[in-house]
Amino acid sequence: MPLFHLILVAAIQGLTEFLPVSSSGHLILLPHLTGLDDQGQAIDVAVHVGTLFAVILYFWSDVKLALSGLPRAMMGKIDTQGSKLAFLLVISSIPVVAFGLILKMTGLDETLRSITVIGWTMLIFGIVLYWADQAGSSERTTKDWDLRDAMVMGVWQAIALIPGTSRSGITLTGARFLGYARHDAARLAMLMSIPTIIESGTLLAGESAYNADMGVLRDGAIAAGFAFVAALLALALMMRLLRSISFTPYVIYRVALGLGLLVIAYT
Repeated sequence: MPLFHLILVAAIQGLTEFLPVSSSGHLILLPHLTGLDDQGQAIDVAVHVGTLFAVILYFWSDVKLALSGLPRAMMGKIDTQGSKLAFLLVISSIPVVAFGLILKMTGLDETLRSITVIGWTMLIFGIVLYWADQAGSSERTTKDWDLRDAMVMGVWQAIALIPGTSRSGITLTGARFLGYARHDAARLAMLMSIPTIIESGTLLAGESAYNADMGVLRDGAIAAGFAFVAALLALALMMRLLRSISFTPYVIYRVALGLGLLVIAYT
């Protein structure tokens, strides 16, 4: 792939993976709106790996805590802060795996990859995010995260398998409806992305590894590096801005893009 195309895909994935604007939706739109070739599944895996390392690095203290508690959680001993966090992150990832398997087995995952679907999901879930952000209280913090909330937020996250929904956006929506403060909601949403990206990346990697060659591996490494940098910058910017502003700027972008896509789709 040309270097410009790799950088473009990596930048889109990195900048939009953790912002509530849908990275998958933007990647699907790229070939539709620009005429560029589809980047392929191997590059999708690579840029996901790049964003995975970015969120792990940014939230390393939380990740280290969860990893330290994972052995106890696997033995059913949820009696430390680390084991509780590891357990809740695993629980929150179950709905997205189950829903993903259903979409894959029914073939709906490919059917939903259209400008019309992305336009509607951008618009509808942008408005729902605004509603949750304005109506939700800010009384709860990450220390209040419990089994019920992990399950509820996990169901919200599963909806993001519909292109254009946004994994971070819909998870933030669920957290705000549950009363979590914006910064804490974002922290939980980002931590929940780690097992989800690992699971989806593993599935995609298994499917694309057979056809990979040295050229694809080289392109993937380049894309992953650029995606890592872009994701780290986007994460740092969003977490900083959430201390002083709401999600409204992202909502405005989603609504405008959704309306534009629907005009294209229906004309």
